[in-house]
Amino acid sequence: MAIVMGLDQHRAQITAEWIDTATGEVSRARVAPADRAGVRRFAARFGGRELEVALEATTGWRFVVEEFDAAGARVHLAEPAETAARRGTKKRAKSDRADARHLRELLMVSRLPESWIPPAHLLDLRARVRLRHTLVDQRREWQQRMQAVLYHHGAPARGGLLTAESRAWLAGLSLPAAAREQITVALAMIDAHDAQLAPLDRELRTYARRPAGCRALMRHYGIGPLTAVTILAELGDTGRFSSSREAVRYAGLDITVHQSDARRAPGRLTARAVGAALGTVRGRPVRPPARLARSRLLHRDGRPPRRQPRLPGHRPKAAQAQLPHAARARRGGPSARMTVGPRALPSLTPMHRGRLPACSCRHHPVDGLHRQSGRTASPQRNTPSPIMSPTRSHPGSRTEIRLGVRAHPTRTSYHAHAPPPTTG
Repeated sequence: MAIVMGLDQHRAQITAEWIDTATGEVSRARVAPADRAGVRRFAARFGGRELEVALEATTGWRFVVEEFDAAGARVHLAEPAETAARRGTKKRAKSDRADARHLRELLMVSRLPESWIPPAHLLDLRARVRLRHTLVDQRREWQQRMQAVLYHHGAPARGGLLTAESRAWLAGLSLPAAAREQITVALAMIDAHDAQLAPLDRELRTYARRPAGCRALMRHYGIGPLTAVTILAELGDTGRFSSSREAVRYAGLDITVHQSDARRAPGRLTARAVGAALGTVRGRPVRPPARLARSRLLHRDGRPPRRQPRLPGHRPKAAQAQLPHAARARRGGPSARMTVGPRALPSLTPMHRGRLPACSCRHHPVDGLHRQSGRTASPQRNTPSPIMSPTRSHPGSRTEIRLGVRAHPTRTSYHAHAPPPTTG
C-alpha cells in the first residue's frame, strides 16, 4: 500500500507528516537543515515503497521535487492560494504540522489544487528569460534616476540619454559635483547591464529559431524572437489548455478594461499569437475569443441607444431593496414613516427627501390627550384606520393612525368601523 505525505517547506526546516494507508499509522518528522543533502537522506527512508508527496509551489520547491523524483516518489505540487482557501473560513491555529496535515488530507481525498511541474529544460529557459527581464528593469531604473537628477537641477528635458550625442551633451552640462557623480555611476551601471544583456539576448535569439511554437509566434506582427521565447517559457506545454483563453489567463497576458459611466479605457489583447502556438502543437487551428457583436450595442434602426437621464435621488429598485431598514427610512423608502402635518394635503405624497416640514412637528390633542402646543385637530382630517391592534391582552384596544400623529393604543368600546365620537 502507498504512503501519503504532506510537506511544509521553510528555509530552515521542512515539516513532514505521512500516513501508511495499510496500517493507518500517522508519523511526523522534521528535516533540518532544509537543503538538498538533508532531503535526499530523508527520501531514502522510503526507498522501495509507493510514496505520494504533496508540497506547495513556494520558493525552493524545485530541489525537493527533484530529490523525491529520484527516490521514486510521485510528487504533487499544490497552488498556495487555492490550498489556503480550501482550509475554510473558520479560524484555526496555524502551525507547520497543521499545514503538512492539511496537504496530506487534501491529497488523500483528491482535492489538492495541483500546479503543473515543468520539465528541467523548460525551468532553465524560464530562469534565463526572467533573468533578462530583471536586467532590463534595472537598466530602466538607472535611466529614470538620471532623468530625475537632471530635472532636479533644472537641466532641459532630453530623451535618449544613452546615445553618443546625448553622452557628449551630458559631459558638457554644468552640474554640481554630487549630481555629476550620480550621472557617472548611472552610466557605468547601464553599461554593465548592457554587457550582461548582450550574450543573453544572443543566446535567446538563437534558441527561438528551433522550437516550432516560437517560429509560429514570430510569423505574427509585433512578436519577435525574445517575445516568442518568453511566451513559450511561461506557457510551457500548451497541450494542457483547452482554449486560447485559458492560455492567455494562465500567462497573465489578459488586459483588464476599466469602465466608469461613459468613460472606457480601451485595452484589448488578441489571442491569435497564443492561438497560433496552440494550433501548431495540437495540429488544428484555434480561434481567438469572439468579440462582442455590434448589433447588441445598437437599436434595430441602427442608432446608438440613448442614455436615460437619472433623476436626482433616484436609486434602482434592486439596490433600494438591499438597503437596511434604517437606511430606507432615512431615504424615505417603503419602510419610512410617511408622516405629514395636519395642514398637509394628500397630494404631497410621495414625500420629499430630507427633513420633515415644520408643520409636522406641531402637536394637537388626540382622544383627550393634551399636547404642548394646545392646537385642536380637525375631526374630518383625523380619520381612524380600521387596522386592529395585535395586542392579545387587551381585546378592546385598537391602533389609530392619524396624519401627523404617532399611533397610540386607545381603549374604546365602539365598533372598529364606526366613526370616533366627537369631543366637545
